[in-house]
Amino acid sequence: MPEETLSSLRAELESELTRLGAQLAEMSRSGGDEALDFDEGFADSGQVTAERSEVDALAGNLSETVSEIEDALSRIDAGTYGTCESCGSEIAAARLEAKPTARLCINCASNPR
Repeated sequence: MPEETLSSLRAELESELTRLGAQLAEMSRSGGDEALDFDEGFADSGQVTAERSEVDALAGNLSETVSEIEDALSRIDAGTYGTCESCGSEIAAARLEAKPTARLCINCASNPR
């Protein structure tokens, strides 16, 4: 993969990592127990529980995405970015453009073993 393309992908991944980190930090500041703390008489405690579950699920998804981005950046550093972890072939540039954190080529991703 050309160095210019790798640099561009690295910048994109780092930008996304920063954005997601800020979102997670904001969620931890505003989405904790204090933000959804209602007195015992609050009639819709089920809604509060549902909202807490939604925030937890969203935070989990964001954390997973952060981890995928960090892994992709590590692969760039190691020189293995763009190589399928299953078959060892090159991952198509179009796939990496669409999904910069891809670990598998389209064939291996479509046909799990």
